[in-house]
Amino acid sequence: MKHLLITTFLSLAVYQGLAQQKTTNMLTSPERSKAVQLLQQTEAGVFAAVKGLSEAQLNFKPAADKWSVAECIKHIAAAEKELWAMAEPALSQPANPEKRTEIRFSDDDLVKAVEDRSRRSKTFTALEPANSPYQTVAEALTAFKAGREKLIALVKESKADLRNHIVVLPVGTYDSYQFILLIAAHSNRHTQQIDEVKATLNYPKH
Repeated sequence: MKHLLITTFLSLAVYQGLAQQKTTNMLTSPERSKAVQLLQQTEAGVFAAVKGLSEAQLNFKPAADKWSVAECIKHIAAAEKELWAMAEPALSQPANPEKRTEIRFSDDDLVKAVEDRSRRSKTFTALEPANSPYQTVAEALTAFKAGREKLIALVKESKADLRNHIVVLPVGTYDSYQFILLIAAHSNRHTQQIDEVKATLNYPKH
């Protein structure tokens, strides 16, 4: 009987230790709150930027080589889908924390770098507005909202070890949590671009 009690106690101790380890490897409450807030704020920013705009305003191009507001929205929606498609497979693979040494950005520095419009970069050909799967702004916004809701739900509910599922891409190495921050910051980057278009001198008044 004594042996059985000791065995049971040890089994419970091991189980509790594993459970504690699993909990530790989940996102913390502050991490979840930070990501959800950024996702929600940048989503609201996209919708606010285009609220009430006419077709003329949506399709106005500041120059032949510049994007219109409509093109920015189509790019945001396409990127939202394709960027997460790059990162999501990492969650179905074993955690690879050994790759953390290749991460070059802190969370905050990553968000700042992506949002910084003073640093220009060319997007992937697949994410050019001309190659967007969305034909209209309304269609793009619907897809954007649906994708954003899935990301917010993931951050709120996921028990996955997002910090130790590392995404290694030609454009850089990030943990899965950071990549969600990157996606949110990316939409804000192009919301700023929309504001730049709207601030152009000959932008239509209505």
